[in-house]
Amino acid sequence: MKHTTTSGIEIKEIYTSAKPMEEKAGEFPFTRGIQKDMYRGRLWTMRQYAGFSTAEESNKRYHYLLQQGTTGLSVAFDLPTQIGYDSDHEMADGEVGKVGVAIDSLKDIEILFDGIELKNITTSMTINATASILLAMYIALAKKQGADLKQISGTIQNDILKEYAARGTYIYPPKQSMRLITDIFEFCSKEVPKWNTISISGYHIREAGSSAVQELAFTLANGKTYLKAAIEKDLDINVFAKRLSFFFNCHNNFFEEIAKFRAARRMWAKITKDLGATDEKAQMLRFHTQTGGSTLTAQQPLNNVIRVSNQAMAAVLGGTQSLHTNGYDEALSLPTEAAAKIALRTQQIIAFESGVTDTVDPLAGSFFVENLTDEVEAAAWKYIDKIDAMGGSVNAIESDYMQNEIASASYHYQKEIEAGERISVGVNKFTQEEEGLTEVFNIDDSIRMLQTEKIDHLKAERDNAAVANALKALEEAANGDKNLMPFIIDAVEKYATLGEIADVLRRVFGEY
Repeated sequence: MKHTTTSGIEIKEIYTSAKPMEEKAGEFPFTRGIQKDMYRGRLWTMRQYAGFSTAEESNKRYHYLLQQGTTGLSVAFDLPTQIGYDSDHEMADGEVGKVGVAIDSLKDIEILFDGIELKNITTSMTINATASILLAMYIALAKKQGADLKQISGTIQNDILKEYAARGTYIYPPKQSMRLITDIFEFCSKEVPKWNTISISGYHIREAGSSAVQELAFTLANGKTYLKAAIEKDLDINVFAKRLSFFFNCHNNFFEEIAKFRAARRMWAKITKDLGATDEKAQMLRFHTQTGGSTLTAQQPLNNVIRVSNQAMAAVLGGTQSLHTNGYDEALSLPTEAAAKIALRTQQIIAFESGVTDTVDPLAGSFFVENLTDEVEAAAWKYIDKIDAMGGSVNAIESDYMQNEIASASYHYQKEIEAGERISVGVNKFTQEEEGLTEVFNIDDSIRMLQTEKIDHLKAERDNAAVANALKALEEAANGDKNLMPFIIDAVEKYATLGEIADVLRRVFGEY
């Protein structure tokens, strides 16, 4: 019987040699980690991705997570917010507050972070097509709190290329979307220098069904495209590349995932160096990891506690800078408080009880891990070379190349599950009559009415003439070539809604 990883890399029965390990951690090409002492010096940031219902409800969950020891917030937005519709829009019906929190205006952001000083916390926001608007709201709130914008830190995902390839929450055509992204790069490099302006995301590529190698290759190819776009805007790669971060998935194949993370650092170091980066900090691949949502099963959901633990351990052994662990009930609903707590405790047990943080790159020198790292890297370069030959990621996406490769891998994996060639415990082996979970988390559709009332109230009390002027100025800027961020910030500070701002850009840019 042939043994392979999920990417089809053959696993030998035994490994008896590997290239000698000459490199150190914290030095180019960073295979072993980006810090010399890794977790001996500082643990990864323990984030819990949370957001649901209204800003009021999500604010309560954030305070709960902070009390439980989470060290960074990670905000999930509902679908209307992600694709630029206010909660009262007909397209929002049935989706308000369902997969994240509903944000319609700066008022909602003020409520979302009530009692939380933005200068004291790092916040990651999973937002792409409307990233400029949500970042503008965050900056507006930081200013209201009296924070120094030069000091606030956090991350917006802002990775539109993977939306076209895998996830689908795009609004505008690719070239106009790239303009918004590079405007954010340029604005933040001057005004909010500690902000991570993009989190180049393989997570959703993997969730859409890609293999580990495809996740790695397509993510780095997208990263390369963003670097080139910034260089074309005359941004200095040695400054700009330090503010890029990445977001990877971690699935069940323990050693393949560790090899993927080690290869990723090495490959990115080469990509940045080849594009002119000379500062080591600009060559480092810093990344957040989330355990694999699509690996969780609705059957025997408590098995997911073990899956998440296995994936979290692989992410830590692979050297992640930040980690979110999924709730065991997420195949059925948004996580309950109990599930969110055990997910966080999983990270804390790995950090403080397992001993894996005591030394840098604990699996370095393993014949298996070193060989597998090399093989994952070689397979990923083949994809990147093919994408380069097409003219880069935008062309590869516009020609459906990435989408077709992901769909093919997803189909192949599902066929293996259905044929019993790949085991999913509780699904196609060791099955039983379902006992089910007694508590699942439900979001009431009445939230749309609450949000609509808030919008009506906002529009009645704000200065509507000032809003109209701000939106007109934004439209003129969008028709020209000025940086749009100052205009979007001005509009949100006047309490223009997310939908109103997105509609201005729809009129100018069109929809994809």
